[in-house]
Formats: sequence, structure tokens, C-alpha cells
Amino acid sequence: MPKKDSENNPNHLLLNTAISFLGILLLILLFAIGSRMLYPRIVAEREATDPALISSIIQLEVLNGCGVSGIATRFTDSLRDYGFDVVESGNFDHFNVEKSFVISRSGQMENAHRVAKAIGISEQNVIRESSPDFYLDVTLVIGSDFESLNL
Repeated sequence: MPKKDSENNPNHLLLNTAISFLGILLLILLFAIGSRMLYPRIVAEREATDPALISSIIQLEVLNGCGVSGIATRFTDSLRDYGFDVVESGNFDHFNVEKSFVISRSGQMENAHRVAKAIGISEQNVIRESSPDFYLDVTLVIGSDFESLNL
């Protein structure tokens, strides 16, 4: 008789529940590992051929190349109002830039031309300098001609 009382002990019920829960958890983890091996994650990379597949939002940085205090911030605010995604602003490596220019960082010249056209920079002042180290589309360097630009 004492044997039957020990089988109905609440500690055994708790232990059996914990073992069942851990068994189900083990099955879920094994299924997750198996599915990860059959269907690996896809690496997100930029499409190099069609800029329409990337995004309609152009990410750019604005750099002050003329030395006028606060000009990069002023242009940043205006560009954001026009729908551009300005991710960074700051100073260019020197302050003697006479004519503003646009640099294509992603290799998609269409994005650089769209920015130049919106601001009023001629196509001769659009250059390509792509690098995998840059995670933005376009760099705008503001020169001494900033008063003649459209912003």
C-alpha cells in the first residue's frame, strides 16, 4: 500500500511535467536547426543593375566645403523637407570648394543625377566615387556657390 501513495506524490507530477516540457522544447529546437540547414538565411545585398529595385529614397550626406558656419545643417533641413534621407552632415576635408558638386557613392549615377537636378547642380559636377565602405548613395559637397542653388 505505501507504494501507491508514493506514485500519487505531487513531486512526481511536477517532475513528469518538467520532463515533458523539456522534451517538447528539444523537439522544437531540433526542428529549427533542421529547417535552418535546409533553408539558410538570405544575405541582403544591394542590386547592382537596377536602381529601381533598391529604393526610391536616396540616402545622402551633406558636407560643408565653403566654410560658412551652419550651411550643411541648413541644407540638411531643406533636403529632408524635399524627401531626401540625409543620414549625415559635417565638414568637407577643406573649405576652398568654389562650385558645389555631387559624388555618387553607391555606383548608381541615376541617384546622384536626381540629387544634382533637384538642387540645381550641373551634370559636369557629378562624379562617381563608389566604395563598398560607404553605406549611402550620394554625397553633396556645398561650395561657395551655395546661394545660387535651389534650396
